[in-house]
Amino acid sequence: MIRQYDERGSITVWLALSSFVMMFLVGLAVDLGGQVHAQERAHDLAAQAARAGGEEVEGSAAIQGRELIISPTAARAAAERYLDAAGVSGTVEITNGDTIRVTVHDSYDPQFLGLIGIHRFDVSSTATARLIRTLGGSQR
Repeated sequence: MIRQYDERGSITVWLALSSFVMMFLVGLAVDLGGQVHAQERAHDLAAQAARAGGEEVEGSAAIQGRELIISPTAARAAAERYLDAAGVSGTVEITNGDTIRVTVHDSYDPQFLGLIGIHRFDVSSTATARLIRTLGGSQR
């Protein structure tokens, strides 16, 4: 007697396993893309906060043409207001009277990787703005 092997259902196991792997890879791509987007957003916010702080200069010295320096209190407050309005935390440093450095700390909550226990990606970025004065096209 010839025995026939019943192979019904073998494709189902393969299909279920490959479908799971494909969904995992798509989820990984989505969440890593989200992390990259969050990193870019953090850098953009840091740059814009530094720009906002860099606009706060010591008016009297600048108007008289003596020197161009950042007003530390006003610049720090402007940068922090910008970060607060964006809903992120960060630090603001002012150095040499003409440079403001903003570091932004944010996070991304994964959509798919949370299923395997990864619930948060922390991101941070730093941007710097420096005051320069030009006269006749040359920096002074």
